[in-house]
This record gives sequence, structure tokens and C-alpha cells, in this order.
Amino acid sequence: MKKANIMVKGSYLLMAILMFTFFSCGNKQKEATPDVVNEEVEEVKEPFFKLSLAQWSLHNAIQEEGMSPYDFAQKASELGFEGIEYVSQLYTDELKKDADPKVAMDMMLKILKEKSETYNVTNVLIMVDEEGDLATLNEEEQAQTIENHKKWVDAAKFLGCHSIRVNAHGVGTAEEVAEAAVKGLTALSTYAATQGINVLVENHGEYTSNGQWLAEVMARVNMPNCGTLPDFGNFCMTEGYGSINSEECEDPYDIYKGVGELMPYAKAVSAKSYDFDENGKQPKIDYTKMLQIVKDAGYKGFIGVEYEGENLSEIDGINATKKLLLDSAAKLK
Repeated sequence: MKKANIMVKGSYLLMAILMFTFFSCGNKQKEATPDVVNEEVEEVKEPFFKLSLAQWSLHNAIQEEGMSPYDFAQKASELGFEGIEYVSQLYTDELKKDADPKVAMDMMLKILKEKSETYNVTNVLIMVDEEGDLATLNEEEQAQTIENHKKWVDAAKFLGCHSIRVNAHGVGTAEEVAEAAVKGLTALSTYAATQGINVLVENHGEYTSNGQWLAEVMARVNMPNCGTLPDFGNFCMTEGYGSINSEECEDPYDIYKGVGELMPYAKAVSAKSYDFDENGKQPKIDYTKMLQIVKDAGYKGFIGVEYEGENLSEIDGINATKKLLLDSAAKLK
């Protein structure tokens, strides 16, 4: 009988040991779970850039559908953007609302600043068009073009932008236009420096869509507040504003080589997008490859979404471009 009791007690002891071991292991597994979750959370990459919205993405809504250009800040905020990039030509009608152009400009800027503050978005830059060619070989025309741009430099300062984007177009040989571009950009940048504003040249057709040509112009200007705004898609040298999406493009420049050449001078970047394929990607632009070039250059500023496609609405195209940027950024080295 004593032997049986000993065996029973031994069995109970063995069961107790097994149960203790089981629950101890279970607790350790439960305790380990948060660490696994934390590791997964830490692996989520934040993009190396901030997102801004280029107003041109909404040009159809503004020019054809009755959207007020003053609603830009609100719309950008609703779409989840931190910064906004204005387009001067979308305010042409607003600048005609007073006989005195300066009064009209002041009224417009006051509203834009109030809107940006209300919707808590950063005013990044102003894209200036239709104010003349800075690289024209005609000295009188160039002088007038420089004067025309000064009011936008002042506007950028008032709004708190860091830059204006300009066009460096001209008619002549590559060297003649380059020389004129250096002269015009140096003069405008000298004035802009007094206001703490950068002057940025976008690859925007003709010679400017040749990355090597524009990089050499930047090197010759050699001013800290004169730089570039590389656009992912404007690398056609035979089409008006350089769109590689144009059927008229007969002389495209290598878009990846071009962005690489312009990034050393970049103070802003434009993520151009056209029609999306069934996978939500750009058939003509490898966004992951392009963003790797931008990241490797050490750039950490705003990247502006600029949708110019037709197979999605402007709002859907903006959202699709934003998603493509973020998804592509998550794949980078």
C-alpha cells in the first residue's frame, strides 16, 4: 500500500511539473508577442520626402469646371498633402480684378496666405509662366522678363514660399541660349537673393529638357539660390513643354540620366504622372528607379504630385500618384 501511495504521489508530482512547464512556456510566448509586433512596426519605412500638390494637377477643375483657385489649399489639405505649389497662370483672372495690378496682387496674396494658414498647409513655391523667356537673346525682352518675374519673387516671400519656378527658354544655338540663360538667371537670382527666395529652372522643353545642358547652365550661374526643379517626365526636346507623353516627341532625353544630372542643383522635385496601367503604375516612368536617384542625391524636401493623365479624373489621378510615390518609396534601399 505504501508503494502504491508513493507511485500516486509521484504521478501527481510529474503532472504538476508538466503543467508548470506548459504554462511557463505559454507565458513566455505571450510575453514575446509584443516584441514581434514591435519589430514589425519598426520595419515600416517613413518616406524620405514630404508631399506637396502641384496646382496644375487641378487645372481642368479651375479652368473648365468652375473651381476657384482660392480653394486650392483646402482641397490639398483634404487630400492629405502637407505642402502646395501654386501656378501663376491659374490666377490670371484674379489679377485683373483691379485696375492697379499691384492692388490686385496684394488682394490675391492676402487671401492665399489666409487660406494656407486656415488649412495648415505649407506654401512651397510658385510656378511662374507667361512672363517672358529668361534666355531670350533679345536684351530688351530679357530685361522686361526679369522685371516681370520680380513681382512673383515678392509674392513668394509674402506667402512664405522658398522658391519660384521659371522657364529658361530662348531661340538660338545651344551655346547662345545657354549664355543668355546664364545672364538672365544671374540677374533674377541676384534680386531674389535680397528677398531670401530661390530661382529654380524646370526641365520644361527645348534645351532645358537636355539634362546636361541645364546642369552646365547651373554650374555657370554658380549661385546658391539658383537651382533646378527636376520633373520626372518633361524630357522631350522637340515638344513645347517637354512632355514625353506627347505623340509629337521625336527627340526624347533619357529621363533617369536627366534627373540624375539635375539633382545636384535641385531644391524641389516634380513627380509627373500620366495614364495609369492596371497595376497602378506609370508605363513610361519607373517610380522606384526614379525615387532611388532622388534619394541617393541626398534630397529630403518636398516632392510635388503633378498628374497630367486622362484615364482618371484629376482627383483620382492625384490620389493614384500619391499612392504610387509612397509605395515606391517603401521599396527603396
